[in-house]
Amino acid sequence: MTNFERVAELMGPPFLRLLGVEAVSIEEGRVVSRVPIREQLHQQNGYVHAGVIGSVADHTAGAAAGTLLDEHHMPLTAEYKVNLLRPATGVALVCEATVLKAGRAITVAESEVFAEDEQGGRKLVAKATVTLSIVPVR
Repeated sequence: MTNFERVAELMGPPFLRLLGVEAVSIEEGRVVSRVPIREQLHQQNGYVHAGVIGSVADHTAGAAAGTLLDEHHMPLTAEYKVNLLRPATGVALVCEATVLKAGRAITVAESEVFAEDEQGGRKLVAKATVTLSIVPVR
């Protein structure tokens, strides 16, 4: 199994399937994901729940870090910070995550989450910085 196939598998655990996260593209040090927005992901005012945005930003950053690892190691989130910039509405969330600094023990990645409208236009709704520990696969 190639490293990119392993990363594609990282995008498919049960929680992400529940959210509806799909891998759009996987490159070395960069992953793009997409989540179709549906009513079950809304908070009380009809916006996408912040927990969904944070989860997508975190996991997509982890997947980006995973593209740089061998089959014996995996990324595990140690810390993440999300800045919510505006309420998210539209047809989908698109998350673009890029590794900023890869290390043997710690990797830092950044995620940008966009709300996509019916015409394919995007607005930046959140930005996250994710610190990942590099640990042996169990």
